[in-house]
Amino acid sequence: MLLAIDVGNTEITLGLFVGERLSSHWRVTTVTARTPDEWGALLTSFLTHAGHSTHEVRAAVEASVAPAVTEVLAQGITKAMGITPIQVGPESPLPIVLEVDEPHSVGADRVVNTLAAAELYRRDTIIVDFGTATTFDCITKDGKFLGGVIAPGIRTSAISLSRLAAKLPDTELLAPSRVIGKRTEECIRAGVVFGTADAVDGIVRRIKSEWPGTMVPHVVATGGLAATVAPHCTEIEAVEPNLTLVGLRIAARHLGLQW
Repeated sequence: MLLAIDVGNTEITLGLFVGERLSSHWRVTTVTARTPDEWGALLTSFLTHAGHSTHEVRAAVEASVAPAVTEVLAQGITKAMGITPIQVGPESPLPIVLEVDEPHSVGADRVVNTLAAAELYRRDTIIVDFGTATTFDCITKDGKFLGGVIAPGIRTSAISLSRLAAKLPDTELLAPSRVIGKRTEECIRAGVVFGTADAVDGIVRRIKSEWPGTMVPHVVATGGLAATVAPHCTEIEAVEPNLTLVGLRIAARHLGLQW
């Protein structure tokens, strides 16, 4: 089995692949204070509840945008499973081209999304990834990452709103049934969810207007909050919540891992 780990600034997504199939997946809060022993115990617990043993995991692959967590998590994997995870990033020997001014600064998650889009769709694609930031990755059918857009994430916007406005409470990130809210929580949810959806549509349209060539790019949403926002977008054509994990599995094959 292969353990794939996508380390984000807010959450870490883990996926267990049996062959090519995603058998189980989990999402945990990114906590920098965890020790390797704590990570090892947490991962062991996940595997046990899924009916597996740590000894069944033969390889691990990790993409991280949170350096403070990367190494300690890798140590926890080694302690629990006896293997060292392979790190994926812009310098990894993958069949993609980072056609940007500073390729080494491209986030590991965007590298993996580019690889996944190139191999799964084989057409020009815009990946909208709803994480701590909402990123727009522009990818050609032959695996060129053209660049993109980084905007505040939906949860980041909501937290900033409640922290900076004393009388506005935290609220669950769900779309309300109407735009005109009758209660404060409804007003916040309408502004955050619908505002994000309309911003996504607007940015995608701007990207399409600058797209090189004549092909209209396919628009795919991924990330933890994709299912919340995508239904309210007109430009998003598909939702693949585990796209980054699948990209990590594809990367593992290209890097010679066996499981």
